[in-house]
Amino acid sequence: MHISSIESLLTARYHDPFAVLGLHTSHGKEVLRVLRPHAESVTLLLPDGEAVLKCVDERGLYEWHGEHAPAKPVRLRIREDGQDFEIVDPYSFLPVLSEQELYLFNEGRLLEAYNTLGAHHVVHEGVEGVTFAVWAPSAERISVVGNFNRWDGRVHMMRARGGSGVWELFIPGLKPGDLYKYEIRNRDSGAIVVKFDPYGQRFEKRPGTAAVVPGPSAHQWGDDDWLRIRAEADWLHAPMNIYEIHAGSWRRHPDGRVFNYRELADTLVPYVKDMGYTHIEFLPITEHPLDESWGYQTTGYFAPSSRFGGPDDLKYLIDACHRAGIGAILDWVPGHFPMDAWALARFDGSALYEHEDPRLGVHQDWGTHIFNYGRNEVKGFLLASADFWLREYHFDGLRVDAVASMLYLDYSRKQGEWLPNKYGGRENLEAIAFLREMNAMIPERHPGALTFAEESTAWPMVSRPTYVGGLGFSMKWNMGWMNDTLSYASLDPVYRRYNHNNLTFGQLYAYSENFVLPFSHDEVVHGKSSLLGKMPGDAWQKFANLRLLFAYQLSSPGKKLNFMGNEIGQGREWNDGGELDWDLLKIGWHEGVQRCLKDLNRLYRELPQLHDQDFNFDGFGWIDCHDADQSVLSFLRRDRNGRTVICAFNFTPVPRDGYRIGCPAPGMWREIFNSDSEWYGGSNTGNGTGLLAEEQPWMGFQHSLVITLPPLAGVILITD
Repeated sequence: MHISSIESLLTARYHDPFAVLGLHTSHGKEVLRVLRPHAESVTLLLPDGEAVLKCVDERGLYEWHGEHAPAKPVRLRIREDGQDFEIVDPYSFLPVLSEQELYLFNEGRLLEAYNTLGAHHVVHEGVEGVTFAVWAPSAERISVVGNFNRWDGRVHMMRARGGSGVWELFIPGLKPGDLYKYEIRNRDSGAIVVKFDPYGQRFEKRPGTAAVVPGPSAHQWGDDDWLRIRAEADWLHAPMNIYEIHAGSWRRHPDGRVFNYRELADTLVPYVKDMGYTHIEFLPITEHPLDESWGYQTTGYFAPSSRFGGPDDLKYLIDACHRAGIGAILDWVPGHFPMDAWALARFDGSALYEHEDPRLGVHQDWGTHIFNYGRNEVKGFLLASADFWLREYHFDGLRVDAVASMLYLDYSRKQGEWLPNKYGGRENLEAIAFLREMNAMIPERHPGALTFAEESTAWPMVSRPTYVGGLGFSMKWNMGWMNDTLSYASLDPVYRRYNHNNLTFGQLYAYSENFVLPFSHDEVVHGKSSLLGKMPGDAWQKFANLRLLFAYQLSSPGKKLNFMGNEIGQGREWNDGGELDWDLLKIGWHEGVQRCLKDLNRLYRELPQLHDQDFNFDGFGWIDCHDADQSVLSFLRRDRNGRTVICAFNFTPVPRDGYRIGCPAPGMWREIFNSDSEWYGGSNTGNGTGLLAEEQPWMGFQHSLVITLPPLAGVILITD
């Protein structure tokens, strides 16, 4: 062995430790080399005895020479700090990763890369241990360091797999629960960094950042029926009413501790079912270092946050959702990642997952890095992450955060601070290609799973199939509807007549996408006030306005989403450092808001008229959209069988008695919902037991109804 190779090995700079360590033939003799910097002695254990290795370098290099190679696995006894322990030599094994896996990884097509890279407890060549694999093409040397080797990078140096940029090592004897990181020496600068595992599936609890060797799952899934039904479901015409939660602040223990995944399964799931929601959307529960980021500064793209428990605990929670008939959606962040030195940023000393040029690679608003979607391995990393959460944790969908920031190269940038694409445009072509590939992959590999875009611009065909040129998302958040509606609802009723088009304009584009109508977490933080706090007027009017707002949302075309706390009329802004103000439910008005939304949820779910054609203009028709002077709106909702309900809203605190509206059918109509009901805290003004349609044409209809519109309220009418 050339002296320079040994010197490079001993100074932890050598890229090919297997060329020096382990068993080799030299000059007709068998040679075993072992590097143990902290050893006092190293002994080879043989079937018929043992042989002490000679220390050939005081830095910890030991050698044995013999006529015949010892049988594999090569077993050693190490003495360190006066204690003896036995190991199997990790440098006596063949590679673990196949050439096919490496090829697909470099092509960005190893969609289950989480089964190849990262740490995996396996039996390799008959020996139990853990395989490690990491992608770091600019590294000169990488070592696995952990609580099993004193975090010393000289002990377990990894094997480079040709030009793939992947490094691997099988370490016998390691067990699930061992902590580890990667020590990486950059090829060009020689700088050494200690990094987490990008493909790590478990991490120690903050503030620690080490990955944890995962073990086999003990969870027995009980949701086969759910997944089968989901795969066959017609989600376009089904009700979808999403309860968005932040797991760390929905409820807390009296001492401030957060609820863990299993406690959420036992409390959150029954609550959501009782309230009548169809889905829970979790703000990111992928691993992240900073509580205040709410999970949007993701580091662990393959690991549930250890704040709330382990992988099996999260599986228990998702299983509980499915057993209760509740879908589970994960808020997922493929648009950017934090700059923490121990995580993805400049992972191997180079801009690996991000761009080198900050005009492409740094997000100005959030102080984060932007993924380099044009690099196959990065694209494959994100595709594998999407596949992982749907396959391993049975999530029913991914809400993709900040899609607009991915689509535009000049997003939140001034002139001269961004680079155009190859055609001179502002579109991020690589990000677009990634999103389309992801949205084509998911329904093919996970039937019935959905994707939701948080996209705030007028980018066309976000929720249209990729084969017609769309981005391929299932649905898109309707940010325009949300902003217009909340802007209108926050006005004093005196001024609403001048802003009537805020409520009517949305119908001009309502069916250009498959829209979700959200009142999300972003609307109740950072000085925006809670939904209740946005409402004008005295206390009675604030609560009436809030109930009216929910009635308008639940009856308008589109799927629904509400952030936790909206349903109880939370008075203050959301505080991620504590729990919701559940004691408010002891106050009648707050309890009334909860009752109101619960009844609306039930009506939306049970009446096809309110959900069957959420994405089709045939499911909606104006009765009157022009009564700005009285701030009244009325419209129809109908299902594919032609069954109809009438929805009417009075956005002033003045009751409208004898108010005539057009009616689509003769006969008796009855009021099935009134947000002014005393059950909800209202004044109980309404339409009694029924209304008979009159044969008087009105508003283009052959019949009409004379109704009472309660103050600051919405009513829903149905005919038998």
